[in-house]
Amino acid sequence: MSYKWDNRKPTAQMLGRWQPFHEGHFVLFKEIVKITGQVCIQIRDVQGVDDNPFDFEIVKKNIEGKLNAEFEGRFKIMLVPNITNISYGRGVGYKIEEVVLPKEIQKISATKIRAKMREEGKLE
Repeated sequence: MSYKWDNRKPTAQMLGRWQPFHEGHFVLFKEIVKITGQVCIQIRDVQGVDDNPFDFEIVKKNIEGKLNAEFEGRFKIMLVPNITNISYGRGVGYKIEEVVLPKEIQKISATKIRAKMREEGKLE
C-alpha cells in the first residue's frame, strides 16, 4: 500500500536551490523523511540569479525522478520565493534541526557538479 500524504501530519521541511539535486541531497532527504515520515521540499525561485541555471520545472523533475521510486507520496514539492533568512519570534511547535551527514556526503558540491557539466558541454 502506498503512502497517503496528509497535510495535518507532522512534516519536515527541506528548503534549497537544488541546482542540481544530487546524491548529497538524496542522502539528506532519506535522513529527514525518517523524522516525520513526510517532507515538504521547497525550491527557491533562483533561476538566473548568480549561478543557478535550472528552472523550477527541471529541478522538480530531477527531484521526482530521484525520489519517486522509493518515496512516492512522502514528499511534496513547491516553488517558494528566494528565501535567504529564516526567522522566528519564539518556539511555536517546530524545531530547527541540523542533520549531520558523513563527511564524504557533505563534500558533494552542486557548484562542482555544474562546473563538470559545463566542461562536458551539458550546461552553458
